[in-house]
Amino acid sequence: MDRYRIELNGAPAGVDDLRHVAQVNYGHFTSMQVRAGAVRGLGLHLERLQRATLELFGRPLDLAATREWMRRAAGADADLSLRVNVFSRRFDRDRPGTPAAPDVLVAAGPARAIAPQPLRVASVRYVREAPHIKHVGTFGLFLHKRLAQAQGCDDALFVDAGGAVAEGTIWNVGFYDGERVVWPDAPALDGISMQLLKAGLRACGVASVVRRVALAEVGAFRSAFFTNASCTAVPIASIDGTALRVDEALLRLLDAAMATQPAERL
Repeated sequence: MDRYRIELNGAPAGVDDLRHVAQVNYGHFTSMQVRAGAVRGLGLHLERLQRATLELFGRPLDLAATREWMRRAAGADADLSLRVNVFSRRFDRDRPGTPAAPDVLVAAGPARAIAPQPLRVASVRYVREAPHIKHVGTFGLFLHKRLAQAQGCDDALFVDAGGAVAEGTIWNVGFYDGERVVWPDAPALDGISMQLLKAGLRACGVASVVRRVALAEVGAFRSAFFTNASCTAVPIASIDGTALRVDEALLRLLDAAMATQPAERL
């Protein structure tokens, strides 16, 4: 395939088409990895897009057309990354509450996978605006990742004002106590990979719970991991210098859990 392919509402996108995206930083998106023309959690991605479109623009998204545009942008390539960005060229910055018909920008690029190298993360008090939405306001995410790397770590872990672990910069975090997976209950995005792992763990008969996880208690867990659309799980080796076990058995378990979730054709 061409290294990148970008289409707006099903047609090749030109400079004028992209002007609004560059000038008005308001919208949302979802990202996925396509393998052999199929996506795990495709239905969840489409549901995410519909909910956020209604919330941000007051108009529904044509899911059938969006799926067709995704299929068209992916073309015949077996493996690739796909990003679906929803914005509106009719969005009124002076009256943002006015309903606006959505536009759909689909970008196809090379397949992406995160190396499973264990990560050292640094915590920071930060909660994204509207954390339940995968929105385009990413400045804080990359700023805090940059600052964490300046400290000698790999990435940042967000903690709310009450000291509860929430999420990573562009990933969800899970903890493991040797018997069950614990997902933090704090303001965060309900990531697609996290949703798939929750369902997969149930299918594998492994306990998985959601509860408040205080930053002060992370050392009591055996291990922790990062999950997002580019990987099933990457081990977290330390949080603020508190060492955690790189648990190969847990990683195999998470891979098995993900494998129970069928991929859907675009």
